[in-house]
Amino acid sequence: MIENKAKIREVFKSIQGEGPHVGELQVFVRFCGCNLSCQYCDTDFEISKSKEYTSNELLNVIESLGKPIPSIISLTGGEPLLSTKFLKEFLRLAKRKGFKIYLETNATLPDNLLDVLDWIDIVSADIKLPSATGMQLDKENLKRFFALSSDKELFAKIVFDENITSDEIDFAVELAKSYDFEIILQPMMIGDNMSVSVDFAQSLLYKFYSKYKQVRLIPQVHKFLNVR
Repeated sequence: MIENKAKIREVFKSIQGEGPHVGELQVFVRFCGCNLSCQYCDTDFEISKSKEYTSNELLNVIESLGKPIPSIISLTGGEPLLSTKFLKEFLRLAKRKGFKIYLETNATLPDNLLDVLDWIDIVSADIKLPSATGMQLDKENLKRFFALSSDKELFAKIVFDENITSDEIDFAVELAKSYDFEIILQPMMIGDNMSVSVDFAQSLLYKFYSKYKQVRLIPQVHKFLNVR
């Protein structure tokens, strides 16, 4: 039987720097390739720098990272859901070993999500605002993604800058109300610095909070800690 393989940019353990799990020690598996091209993306997931792994090979790499081995594997990228054939094999093995699975995703591939949803514990789903990404938002597709994820531990990350609009705020809030998830506001970064002032970030938090209480402002903490 031919095993599925995936192109992985890097495997490492570090501190989770985003969202409600900030500060946790996790294993990060960075997949190559993405179906989007966000103008603020600063992640190196170049395929030419990748290495191909089978499921067993990847699990062996994770277990060789040295103690302590974190109990959570964060699938990040790029977009992990472009590799669902590989993930179906790998996640079965990882769950048998007792790992929890944390999926970081751009939330644009609901059909791909369905293929692996049974093995996912935590879904960190982006709401890609046009004001930040420079791309149009497929609202119906996004709604389907959140509907499918609603039985999991689910939260949405919103990267923003000063161009965020009232309509974008209202859409994000209505989506969160519909599927009962927490919103994480994440200021866009320029290098290691926030692209907005603290005053602007705080005022945006107030705007969201006045409409919906499950919201937090969390910058990319790993940038301030100078870790991956």
